[in-house]
Amino acid sequence: MTNIKASILINGVEFEANLQEPLDISIELSSEKNPQAWYVDLPKITPVMTDHFTGSVALGGAVNFRNIFFNPHGHGTHTECVGHISKEVHSVNDSLKTFFSDASLITINPDTLKENDRWMEKGDLVITRDQLESQWDGSSESLIIRTSPNTKEKKEKNYSDTNPPYIHPDAMEYIASTGVKHLLLDLPSVDRESDEGKLIAHRIFWNYPANMNLERTITEMIFVGNNIPDGTYLLELQVASFNNDASPSRPVIYTLKVK
Repeated sequence: MTNIKASILINGVEFEANLQEPLDISIELSSEKNPQAWYVDLPKITPVMTDHFTGSVALGGAVNFRNIFFNPHGHGTHTECVGHISKEVHSVNDSLKTFFSDASLITINPDTLKENDRWMEKGDLVITRDQLESQWDGSSESLIIRTSPNTKEKKEKNYSDTNPPYIHPDAMEYIASTGVKHLLLDLPSVDRESDEGKLIAHRIFWNYPANMNLERTITEMIFVGNNIPDGTYLLELQVASFNNDASPSRPVIYTLKVK
């Protein structure tokens, strides 16, 4: 087997990554077991069937030729750009120009909101600024947040109408202030499921509408296995070439070793 290694210089320190040992932190798209959010049904993957063509080898066709119906925001791992909340049309395919970056992986147990705050309600689970500042110094180009408890249920959970944890606006202010370019997390949204359409965390991250940051991306509904420790990694953010505000994506990380 070919052994492909890369040398990466991060803040003056030289690291090595073995590109033959990827750690996939995406959730595959499936019509049977698949995460769901925003009240969408499961994806549909069905063979094309006409009077003259059968798109299934099992049913007698020459090839498998299937239609896939899904929603990138509601059906698993996806990467989005400011076009998700802007009046103007912006495509994630245009926003994401480079695909490798250094990334910090941190694990956070969301805190319970102690009292009502604007549209947020007492009892909500939120990622706080204090939690972020205690684990991350803001020096990496990408930030990966794994929330606990971290069970495989995330790979097939229906999040609709469950008010999942989200990022407190104060925490997002901190993230945005660091200059981080790519934010990845294992939740369906950085904002509260029902927030009167405020989308404050999204707006803070992209500095919308005052001075939109077209290069920043948010990747939601990832899954980082418990066998992967917190630390610094090389991130490869693979995105399907869709002309849309969001695209299904496959973030992959590689372990870094100091040379």
